[in-house]
Amino acid sequence: MSHSRRKAALVTGASSENEIGTAICRKLASQDMDIFFTHWHSDAEWIEQFQQDIADIGVRCEALKVDLTDANAALAIYEEAAGRLGSPSILVNNAAHSVNNDYKSLDASTLDLHYSVNMRSTFLLCAEFARRFKDSGSPSGRIINMTSGQDIAPMPGELAYAATKGAISAFTRSLAQELAPLRITVNAINPGPTDSTWMTDGIRNHLLPKFPMGRIGTPDDTARLAAFLASEDAEWITGQIIHSEGGFMRG
Repeated sequence: MSHSRRKAALVTGASSENEIGTAICRKLASQDMDIFFTHWHSDAEWIEQFQQDIADIGVRCEALKVDLTDANAALAIYEEAAGRLGSPSILVNNAAHSVNNDYKSLDASTLDLHYSVNMRSTFLLCAEFARRFKDSGSPSGRIINMTSGQDIAPMPGELAYAATKGAISAFTRSLAQELAPLRITVNAINPGPTDSTWMTDGIRNHLLPKFPMGRIGTPDDTARLAAFLASEDAEWITGQIIHSEGGFMRG
């Protein structure tokens, strides 16, 4: 497909090989979408190789190193994406900040860091995407946010993370109603515990018995669902928090 007719996807938080954001980029590229991704604290050599891997699929790929704690990050990201690939018709807010904390260790700086990355950058990217969508020429748009199951079970020891991810769920539901007249769907994915960069062997051994399918979720599991939500087949799904956890048993 000519790149002038190809859809462009903006994906935040693809900084290393075994991440959900990286898997989403690969999957969307395989669906003939141009890719613009953000990264932080990444190995420059890996970023270059990853961009080449995506380009080898036959689509364009651009990247931007960006600190999402910057209040102007969302605007800068969108400007760069639109300038390099044209206005995106798909936005995947995958980047997140997570530090364990309970009531004894919670403080203002911890909350502010979680808020700036998990909430502010996500919300402002959604708003910028929607404000410019009418001029993009796309017949339909897709926003896909990431949550963490905080809607369905407590997350003790992760107070700031759970609270800010919970705000994404609330924002997703309300924004979906606002953007439906623009033919933009807004959904969120809770992938459950996923074997990405944060898991250790100890965590894997603890979690595996809780998965009745006999394996832990992978970034590719999330990427397949994201690709479906980004497709035309998902045009009637909006305002949903989709719990895709392979039957994960809590407790």
